[in-house]
Amino acid sequence: METGVIDVIGCIAEITGVVVEGAERGMDTESEPYVRLATLRQLHQVVADLNTARSLADTLQAVADGVVKGLGYDLAAVNLVRPDGDLVVAAFAGSTAGEALLSGKVGPRASWERRLSMGQRWGTLRFIPHTEGWVLIDDDVPQWHTEGPLPRFADEWHPGDRLYAPMQSSQNGGGELIGVISVDRPSTGRHPGPWGCEALQMYAFQAGIAISNARMRANMQRALVRLERDQQALRASEESFRQAFEYAPSGMAIAEMGGDQHGKLLRANDALCRLLGRSSSVMRRYSFSDLVHPEDVGLLLRTSAEGGRAELRLARRDGSYVWVSLRNSVVADTADGPRFLLTHVEDIEERKGRELQLAHRASHDSLTGLPNSAELRTRLSARLCSRPLDKDAAALAAEAEGPDEFAFSYGYGPEELAAPLGALGYDSHVHTVAPDENDPAPAKGLAVLFCDLDGFKSINDRFGHHTGDAVLIEVARRLTGAVRDGDTVARLGGDEFVVLADGLAPADAADLAVRLRNAIIPPIRVDGRAVRVGASFGIGWAGCGMTAEEVLHSADQRMYVEKRSRSSSPRPNHRRAG
Repeated sequence: METGVIDVIGCIAEITGVVVEGAERGMDTESEPYVRLATLRQLHQVVADLNTARSLADTLQAVADGVVKGLGYDLAAVNLVRPDGDLVVAAFAGSTAGEALLSGKVGPRASWERRLSMGQRWGTLRFIPHTEGWVLIDDDVPQWHTEGPLPRFADEWHPGDRLYAPMQSSQNGGGELIGVISVDRPSTGRHPGPWGCEALQMYAFQAGIAISNARMRANMQRALVRLERDQQALRASEESFRQAFEYAPSGMAIAEMGGDQHGKLLRANDALCRLLGRSSSVMRRYSFSDLVHPEDVGLLLRTSAEGGRAELRLARRDGSYVWVSLRNSVVADTADGPRFLLTHVEDIEERKGRELQLAHRASHDSLTGLPNSAELRTRLSARLCSRPLDKDAAALAAEAEGPDEFAFSYGYGPEELAAPLGALGYDSHVHTVAPDENDPAPAKGLAVLFCDLDGFKSINDRFGHHTGDAVLIEVARRLTGAVRDGDTVARLGGDEFVVLADGLAPADAADLAVRLRNAIIPPIRVDGRAVRVGASFGIGWAGCGMTAEEVLHSADQRMYVEKRSRSSSPRPNHRRAG
């Protein structure tokens, strides 16, 4: 390893003679042996300093000092990538004033990416001439401003020029960014030539290796100290842990981890036994997967063993369920001993009840308890996508003699053939397709029945809002009782209701509208009096490629047509509530 470093140093020395170029451009100092020897000694020393620094801070300062001492720049700053991705000025060389001004300052990663993506690419270096760099003067990257005369010739260094050398975990710019070396004011007063650029690139690569090694040593030292501390703490607190487990005010359990018995409860404290109404001996017959609500099994399985957390329902002895917050961690009896799952169970029944109540209030009508306008649109939108089913594909599917012919024509695979026709061609989404009402044997679809009560306004005006509210509550109850499980009855607002019923043909939807109307017509008794309301229905169909508003508007318009056909007097200007 040491021989390889010396070879690299020799290469750097060979290509960086131009760094000590004299003030006169025509002077060929690179050919002078004493200059080459001096350069070799300087670079040997700075690279040795990189690899012999005892700490990360010393290594970073050695990187900055090496740029000034070995590469011939007046100023150098090492900008180190932090764990959060931003870059901090971790070392500075060449100016005590600049060090005091910039040390510890942080520059956002996005701003640094902008700098490294602009300007001229000199290999892995980034050179931003003053003609472009003026846009960076007021950005949020820590920087210094030097003063000096304006350039007299093309390659003379300008005070506003910027040169950056990224340090990466592998050579040629292909690795993870470790940091960026910023340099300023070459001692020659000129832009570095090809050999000078190559020297800075190679030095930046060696600096990246040195910083990575220093970080690794620091992490290993911290890990060893932390491991020893953890072992001591574990030995000292074993009895305290047992007592804390047994007498904890919230539920705790220890379960097996791994193997055929993974998740089987080994111990349950008194609080958990009381919460679930089971004795400690009975609890050892179960695992949490046996106790969790069937709808929450997937959530339990997705919960990470180490640091995992989930809110789910556990079964009590009486068959009821309680909401709990379940949090997992891994413990071991000894450093090399078996690992167990430690589960903390907190009763959140009261909080969860409030959350569910608030969520229900936000999505349901306060008067009737039906889904409100927002919830209706949410449920409807969940069935729709912006891409309608290709009508030509649908027609071909209908005319094809079998699935193979359809698949051959449109390039569908076996998995897609197993999916419903509506799902073909659009991931796993099952398309909603409006049936063709003119088809002698139309397909089934998602019917949207828009209901507007007839005569409700006169009841409201004559008997007051109390009676009107009672009528709306009873209508909501009758509509809900007349539909199937899984259908949605929502109150859109005012005296308007909407029913979503999936899997209906046009004739089925018409029959449903008749049943709903007949359910509404019977008298409604409020405070000893009987009142009647009628209902007009408009049947629309949901289909992918439509929005929820378009579907509701279509059903609303059809309701208008029916209302006009059933009433001799036109309805006044209509405004849908909600």
